[in-house]
Amino acid sequence: MAPSVFIALSKTLDLAVAPLTWTLALFLLAALLHRRPRAPWALGLAAAAVLVTFSVAPVANGIQRFAESGAERTFRPDVVYDAAIVLSGQVDADASRASGETEFQDAVDRVLRGLELWRAGRVRHLVLSGGPVEAAPREPSEAERLRDKLVEWGVPAAAIVVDPRSRNTRENAIESARLAAAHGFHSLLLVTSAAHVPRALGCFRAVGLSPDVLPVDRRAGRGGSWLPRASVLAQSTKALHELAGRVVYRLAGYSR
Repeated sequence: MAPSVFIALSKTLDLAVAPLTWTLALFLLAALLHRRPRAPWALGLAAAAVLVTFSVAPVANGIQRFAESGAERTFRPDVVYDAAIVLSGQVDADASRASGETEFQDAVDRVLRGLELWRAGRVRHLVLSGGPVEAAPREPSEAERLRDKLVEWGVPAAAIVVDPRSRNTRENAIESARLAAAHGFHSLLLVTSAAHVPRALGCFRAVGLSPDVLPVDRRAGRGGSWLPRASVLAQSTKALHELAGRVVYRLAGYSR
């Protein structure tokens, strides 16, 4: 499958697996069937049920916990790795573009843990993998933004390797394999969010790499309020997107 086609399908997937999309589709169907006596009421109630169900913390935490359950930690604290590969997905591109600064999202744990590993002497290099899906002319990639922040935080530029081109997890793996070969890195540690680990590790194995893994950015809580919240709906949507992404990557042959 052509990369551009896969990117387009990924965007479509984002909409297709979102509970809000299901809710709007049910309301639209109810409007189209307004002349039928019971269908609009039934579809409207179903739409409301979907929206409320995925907006309460116990449900969202359950989905998140399932998504994170396959994140096995294989990090070996007695090893000094040639490189930690820190995957993208932690910079808010729109906010950064508006403010002129690097604005982080929840997954900032990825680069912070990479920084901790370097400071503790557990890794010799940090490989920052990630470019924008759509970038304005001369706009820095996420990897370049992260490199600049790490240099500000005291990491020598010589200890940082940047992949500014990859637009998704498969390309993260392809570019990381290329950089590891070019720099002679053998012992590798993959650092990414816990929910992302199964898909990411599958992609790396598909290109011939078998890195150790350090899952970070765990988001599953215990229980929680049954009061619907928009932030909880967003959590459910992200977890569902990740689960659907695993299926699509496997079907496309991108993940093992």
